[in-house]
Amino acid sequence: MLSGKHVLAPPRDIAEVKNAYEIYKRLEELDPYSVDDLLTAHGIMTRGLVEESGTFLTRPVGVVDSEGHVLHFGTLPQYVPDLVMELLDWAKTSEVYMLIRSCVFHYEFELIHPFADGNGRVGRLWHTLLLSKWNPAFAWLPVESIIHDRQQKYYAAINASNDAGESTVFIEFMLSAIKASLIDAINTSDGMSDGKMDKATLRWNKIQEYLKTHDYIMNADVRELCGVSAATANRVLGSIVTDGLLVKRYEYSHWVYKLTDIN
Repeated sequence: MLSGKHVLAPPRDIAEVKNAYEIYKRLEELDPYSVDDLLTAHGIMTRGLVEESGTFLTRPVGVVDSEGHVLHFGTLPQYVPDLVMELLDWAKTSEVYMLIRSCVFHYEFELIHPFADGNGRVGRLWHTLLLSKWNPAFAWLPVESIIHDRQQKYYAAINASNDAGESTVFIEFMLSAIKASLIDAINTSDGMSDGKMDKATLRWNKIQEYLKTHDYIMNADVRELCGVSAATANRVLGSIVTDGLLVKRYEYSHWVYKLTDIN
């Protein structure tokens, strides 16, 4: 018997956003090979959202789609702790290149499905943690952002790998998504360092025009205005905040960006 339905890509509420913000601030403190840190991270990310927060599942669960079709049965509770410890030990000792190793970990973690809820969020966080310990640049390019605009393809890759009984499809999808995001980040960085009428200047002009008729701007607005991903919109806004032209505030239950007094 399943203990309940767990629908893919549930809507994010304000508590989930706050919890995610807190855990990403503490990313550097986490040991990617520690079971205790994994449970702590789950506890923070699901605080106030799920009944079994910060602990492995105690009842059998499964993932279903929006129509109630079972897509995946999780591991039986009695086997979860040992399987998670084995997976963390493999991630620590394997000689597989980290870009691939982190993808394998991500897929196997979702396959084990060690928590009653929050497996996707924690799996993506741990993928980021593994990569960021290997190369700090990934702390600024979290896996959550990488798949934000690719959610359907992400879940399709997981399902295809489940059907095939191995993780190749998922690994190929993640490596492709990571490559595209890195190229996007490099192009954005190059544009911002160029003094001509480059992409950064054009984007800032669009944001200024928008703010002539609006009190604030959000990530979603920049994505629509500039035709960029959520991760790129974050970097664009973050750079403008660093330049002192915008100020970031938490208002209206959202992060918003407003013109500074000097504007």
